[in-house]
Amino acid sequence: MSSVEKSLKALGLTLPVPTAAVANYVPAALVSNLLIVSGQLPFGADGKLADAQKGKLREGVDVAVPAEAAKLCALNLIAQAKAALGDLDRVARVLRLGGFFAVDGTYPGMALAMNGASDLIVALFGDKGRHARTTIGVAYLPMNAMAEVEAIFEIRA
Repeated sequence: MSSVEKSLKALGLTLPVPTAAVANYVPAALVSNLLIVSGQLPFGADGKLADAQKGKLREGVDVAVPAEAAKLCALNLIAQAKAALGDLDRVARVLRLGGFFAVDGTYPGMALAMNGASDLIVALFGDKGRHARTTIGVAYLPMNAMAEVEAIFEIRA
């Protein structure tokens, strides 16, 4: 069991089953020492998108709601990384997270919401989980998801 999986277990979390691509792309691409994981939606352990993880953010929405969606996206990123690598201990560093949130007008809490993903990544990977990041609002995400997060990992041979 990898150190990341031990940390997941200590936090009471389990990795979901990685979802298959729903269009003409691959869930992850390994190039040299980089693993690029396609944007992941906030699917739960059951592989479904809960109603709480759907819709657009607008002023007044408690930041805990999209933060939980971002956290679920990060769990799905890690599941895809494990599927691609076999062993999460091959991750040398998390280089970048890109976060997308469906917004209706203005939502000032996007950066804090993205901490749902960032905080989990750092909790699981420690200092090697500290990453560069982008967070943006968009008009719509697949399946009416509230959030989507992508990642780039540096990999050990």
